[in-house]
Amino acid sequence: MDEKYYQLLKKQFDSKAAVLTEIINLNAICELPKATEHFVSDLHGEYAAFNHVLRNGSGSIKEKLKECFKAYRVDQISDLATLIYYPEEKLKYQAEKMRPDVFDTWRQNKLIELLKTTKFVGEKYTRSKVRKALPQQFRYILEELLAEEEFSTDKKDYFESIIKKLLDLKQLSPLMIALADTIRRLTVDHLHVVGDIYDRGPYPDQIIERLMGLHSVDIQWGNHDIVWMATIAGSPLAMMNVLRVSERYGNLDILEERYGINLRPLIDYAKTYYQPTKAFQPIITEGISMREEEKQLLNQLQQATAILQFKLESQLIHRRPEFLLDHRDVLNFIDFDQKTIRLKDKTYPLVDFNAPTLDFEHPEVLTQEEKILTQRLLTHFQSSEKLKKHVDFLLEKGGMYLCYNGNLLIHGCLPLHDNGDLRSFRLEKKAYAGRELLDYFDQKVRESFINPETSDDLATDLLWYLWVGECSSLFGKEAMTTFERYYIEDKTTHHEKKNAYYQLREDPKTIENILENFGLQKDGHLINGHTPIKEKNGENPIKAQGRLIVIDGGFSKPYQKETGIAGYTLLYNSFGMQLSAHQPFSSVLEAVNESRDMISVKRLVDQVTERKRVRDTHVGQQLLKDIEDLEALYAHFDRY
Repeated sequence: MDEKYYQLLKKQFDSKAAVLTEIINLNAICELPKATEHFVSDLHGEYAAFNHVLRNGSGSIKEKLKECFKAYRVDQISDLATLIYYPEEKLKYQAEKMRPDVFDTWRQNKLIELLKTTKFVGEKYTRSKVRKALPQQFRYILEELLAEEEFSTDKKDYFESIIKKLLDLKQLSPLMIALADTIRRLTVDHLHVVGDIYDRGPYPDQIIERLMGLHSVDIQWGNHDIVWMATIAGSPLAMMNVLRVSERYGNLDILEERYGINLRPLIDYAKTYYQPTKAFQPIITEGISMREEEKQLLNQLQQATAILQFKLESQLIHRRPEFLLDHRDVLNFIDFDQKTIRLKDKTYPLVDFNAPTLDFEHPEVLTQEEKILTQRLLTHFQSSEKLKKHVDFLLEKGGMYLCYNGNLLIHGCLPLHDNGDLRSFRLEKKAYAGRELLDYFDQKVRESFINPETSDDLATDLLWYLWVGECSSLFGKEAMTTFERYYIEDKTTHHEKKNAYYQLREDPKTIENILENFGLQKDGHLINGHTPIKEKNGENPIKAQGRLIVIDGGFSKPYQKETGIAGYTLLYNSFGMQLSAHQPFSSVLEAVNESRDMISVKRLVDQVTERKRVRDTHVGQQLLKDIEDLEALYAHFDRY
C-alpha cells in the first residue's frame, strides 16, 4: 500500500529537485503566522448585520488600517475602511458628489492606499496565496501595481501609464473593487458559523448565498437549521414547524417569493377553520409596517399549522417510544369537555383553544383534507430548487460539531447529568454519550437524505428529536413548551428547564473533561451559540475561566431588548482570541454616506505567550504529515 502511495506521489513531482523545492516551501509555510479565524453564531436571518460584520471583519480591517497608516486621523481611517467594506457603493457616492476630474484624482489616491493595504495584510502569507486571492481578470495588473506601488523615479512613468490606461478603459473602479475584496479575504482567512442561520429574521436565504461565495467556511448546525433540513429530508412535522415560525415572525415572503413555495392551499384551509385570537398575534420587527388584514391572516395560519404540528408530533411520539417524549403528547392530555389540560399532575384551564378539526377520541389523526394538504405542501417544499440547493450546502459544509485548531465548536451543549457525567441516549440497542452521541446524530442526519420521500423512518424522526429532545445537543432542555405558551396563561408552564450543562459550563474542570472527550487539549476552548447572553444584566459570555465562550449575543432583533447588544463575534489570530460585542447596525446607506461603522466593544479572551504559527494549526498538522511523506519520497526517490 505504501509503495503504491509513493508511486502516485512521485507522479506529482518529476525530479528529486522538485520534491526538495516542495519540502522547503511547505516548511517555510509552517513558520508563517497563523491566519485569522472569524466566528459568528445565531444569525437568524439578519442579513444586513451579518454582511456588515463579515465586511469589516469584526473590526479587524480598521485595526489593520491603523497599523498600516499610523499617521492617519480617525476620519481618514474610517473613510478608507468604508471604501474597503462597500467599494461599489462608496465609489458611486463619491462620483455623484465630485466633479469628474476631482473624482479621478480621488480614485488614484485611494488606489495607492488600497495597494499599500493589500501588501500590508498579505505580509503573513506566501506570495502564491496572495496571488490566488487576487481576482483572475486583474491578476497580472494587480501583481504589477503591487510590485511598483512604492515606485522609483525610473518606473514612475510605467506606473502612471497603467493607471492612465485603466482610466481610459473605465476599469479603475472595477479594479479598486477587486482590491477591496482581496483585502477583506486576506484579513479574515476562515469563517465558522456556529449554528442558527434560519428563523425569526427575514433573509436566511441571502446569508446562505453569501456563505456560498466565501473561499473558506464551515457550519455547525443549529436547532433552527436542522428543522429546515428535516423538511427537505421529508418530515411533514418539521415542515409545519417551519411554517408556524415563519408565520409567527411575519416572514412568509421567504417561503413564497424567494423559495417559490405555493401556500394558497394552506391559506384557504386556515381561513375556513380559524379566526384570529390574541395568543397568535404575529411578532413584527419594530419599524416594519403591516396591514391589519395581513396580521389577521398570519394569526389564522399560525393557529392552523400549530394544531397540525401537534397532531403530527403526537403521531411521532407514538411510533418512537424510545425517544422518551411521552410527556409532550399534549393533545392526549386535554379534557375537551372541561377545556383543561393536565401536565405533571396539575390541571390548567386552556385559553382560546380552538381545534375544529380534532377528533377528541383520536386527536392525533389528520382528516382526509389535512392529509392531502400536508402532502401537497411537502411536495412544494421538496420541489424548491433553491431551498434544496441551500440545504445541500448545509450538508456539505456542516456538522453536529467541529474540532478545529484545538477548539471545539458546538451550537448548543453536550448533554450532562447533574454531577457532570456524560448523559447517554439509548437507540438501536446501544447507549450513546459525548462525542459518540454527536457522531451518531451526524450520521443519522445524513442518512435521512438518502430517501427523502420516506417521512417516518428513524433517521428523519431523529431530526425532529434534535429540535425538541432533552438529549439533543442542539436543544438541551427538558421540553419545548410551544403548546403552553399559546394556550396556558400560567407562565410557570412556559419555562423550559435546561440541561445541567448550562450550569456546569461555568466550571473549568467540566469544560476540560468535555474537551478531553473530543481528543482536545485542556487549554483549548469550547465555543457555543444557542443561548443569548444577557449582557445588559451583567452576564459574562466568557465562562469557566476563559475555557468556554458563548457567542450568541442577539443578532436576532427580537432578542436585542433582552441582551442589550446586537451580537457577539469572536476572532482568533496568531496573538490569541478576542471577543467583540456589537451594537445594532443601521444601514449600508449610513455606513457609506457617513462612514459610520458598527460600534463594537472588544475584550481579550486569551493571549498566547508565543505567537501561533501555521505549524500549530489544523492545516499545519496536515502540512507536517505531507512534509514527512515528501522527505520519505526524497530519500528513496529512485526506488519508486
